[in-house]
Amino acid sequence: MYLTRRDWLQILENALAYIIVLAMLAYGVGKLVQFKHAQHVSTPVSELSGMQLMWAFYGYSRPFVLTLGVLEIIGGLLVLVKRYRLIGCLLVSTILINVILQDIFYNVNIGALRAAILYQITIFIIFILNKQIVIGVWKKLIQANVNHDDLKKKLYILLVSIMLFVLLRIVEYYITIRW
Repeated sequence: MYLTRRDWLQILENALAYIIVLAMLAYGVGKLVQFKHAQHVSTPVSELSGMQLMWAFYGYSRPFVLTLGVLEIIGGLLVLVKRYRLIGCLLVSTILINVILQDIFYNVNIGALRAAILYQITIFIIFILNKQIVIGVWKKLIQANVNHDDLKKKLYILLVSIMLFVLLRIVEYYITIRW
């Protein structure tokens, strides 16, 4: 059987996607069973290592850890399906960037940091393999909506926008601080 260059690129993309899927499913399911009693730390915070501190942090709120686990599982499953792969890659990237930063700043196990970086690089390769789609979406997101309204109307819209902004900030203040 003859495989074209496009076929080989699809095989590469699928293999890379499977790496991400397996990792996200493993980490997501792991979150469902880990951190159950990690919040019971008797050592003062100042004496905890970064890894111990992160373990206690994640163990403190079971709903938080479950939410992260579910998001990792959803991201992995989206990456598995070609039609939703890029959306899954975006979701998983946001999770991985957070993990990478936590691993760096809390001096977590170097193996965990390397794995997260490897998975993020894998996602970048998937984006590169789909560069036409990524570029098309990016152009659509940043394209200027050219409108040739008169200057008076533009200034009016700007003024009303600023007034609404001020009103919303006042409402935000009363909701978040005064209540």
